[in-house]
Amino acid sequence: MSCGNEFVETLKKIGFPKADNLNGEDFDWLFEGIEDESFLKWFCGNVNEQNVLSERELEAFSVLQKSGKPILEGAALDEALKTCKTSDLKTPRLDDKELEKLEDEVQTLLKLKNLKIQRRNKCQLMASVTSHKSLRLNAKEESATKKLKQSQGILNAMNTKISNELQALTDEVTQLMMFFRHSNLGQGTNPLVFLSQFSLEKYLSQEEQSTAALTLYTKKQFFQGIHEVVESSNEDNFQLLDIQTPSICDNQEILEERRLEMARLQLAYICAQHQLIHLKASNSSMKSSIKWAEETLHSLTSKAVDKENLDAKISSLTSEIMKLEEQITQIKDRSLPAVVRENAQLLNMPVVKGDFDLQIAKQDYYTARQELVLNQLIKQKASFELLQLSYEIELRKHWDIYRELENLVQELSQSNMMLYKQLEILTDPSVSQQINPRNTIDTKDYSTHRLYQLLEGENKKKELFLTHGNLEEVAEAGEWHEPRRQSLQ
Repeated sequence: MSCGNEFVETLKKIGFPKADNLNGEDFDWLFEGIEDESFLKWFCGNVNEQNVLSERELEAFSVLQKSGKPILEGAALDEALKTCKTSDLKTPRLDDKELEKLEDEVQTLLKLKNLKIQRRNKCQLMASVTSHKSLRLNAKEESATKKLKQSQGILNAMNTKISNELQALTDEVTQLMMFFRHSNLGQGTNPLVFLSQFSLEKYLSQEEQSTAALTLYTKKQFFQGIHEVVESSNEDNFQLLDIQTPSICDNQEILEERRLEMARLQLAYICAQHQLIHLKASNSSMKSSIKWAEETLHSLTSKAVDKENLDAKISSLTSEIMKLEEQITQIKDRSLPAVVRENAQLLNMPVVKGDFDLQIAKQDYYTARQELVLNQLIKQKASFELLQLSYEIELRKHWDIYRELENLVQELSQSNMMLYKQLEILTDPSVSQQINPRNTIDTKDYSTHRLYQLLEGENKKKELFLTHGNLEEVAEAGEWHEPRRQSLQ
């Protein structure tokens, strides 16, 4: 209950008019002053309906005022009461024993009165201390409630934020797990998103078929055993060699057959050339004879030739023919064999050139086929290397994701541990207890200082600063010693 509500309740007890219509919160400002607060607390704690005059007493007092008689107040009233003596006529005489008994009773009543006054003061002090404690606890309760609401708001916001983040993280992890989930190839329900999830049986079977077809092609296009040579080859099998050296092939029979074949070809070529020369010479001779005959016939028909001139011309021509035949015989027997022997290699050049041209053509053919096979092998190797590189890249990405997930798990574990520690700290009652603020009694609070002096006595050491805690200790000490005083009396 607030101080204003307590003040209004006290007014209701003493019968203050229209007290029911008053609002206690409107009188809280009266307790802000230190001096007013002490009086109002005393008023609220001590005044009750017994301190209110009845209507009969008020009427008697108003009649006394209207009568005009003087009304004694303050010190005059006390002095009049001291000088006032009881009438002997109305009061019977008492003996000494009764007087002593009455005096003892008066003393006992006075002691009882003082004891009750002291108890009343202690009760008032305890009520004041309790009220102060109540106000302080109310303030603490309000502050704690406010802090609790703020903490709950902060924790609710943090909880909402963490829940949203965890939900988002859960969704992302769920999506990520869909990628890593092993698919059922038989049913085909799960999508294949990684290269490692695909089967390579079809690809490998196609590559094996391609390799088999390529091997069969090399067997058909090249000599028997070329694929074994290629498969078991090294650098020494592919060095450039001189075709004229007999070390190309170790089989002497093949070399001998090749030499005989070349000799037959050269001899056949020479014979063919000899026949060709004879035929060309015969053809030229025939053409020359025909031409000469035509010219002679033409001259005979155009001119009349004498027989003597004709015979002379025939004899001269015959002699020329004899000379030409001798020259031909001499050239044929002497000059021509030497020239033929000197230029025998030149006669073999077309045959050798044709052989080399054939070898070059075969080599070009083999080279073209080898390039085709090589291109197929390069494509096959490139596909294997591309597949290997794809697997390596995917493996590296998997390792990166694995490390990131490990780091994420460690961070979440650390965050979880920190949250557990914070929850333990928040649930620990020793941490939630706050240090009591200073409750020093103000020097202007004279009533509290007088109560402290009354309870403490004069023999004790004076404190430099008085606190409500000291006041409580003194009050508790006074209650502890009170039964001993009663037993002594």
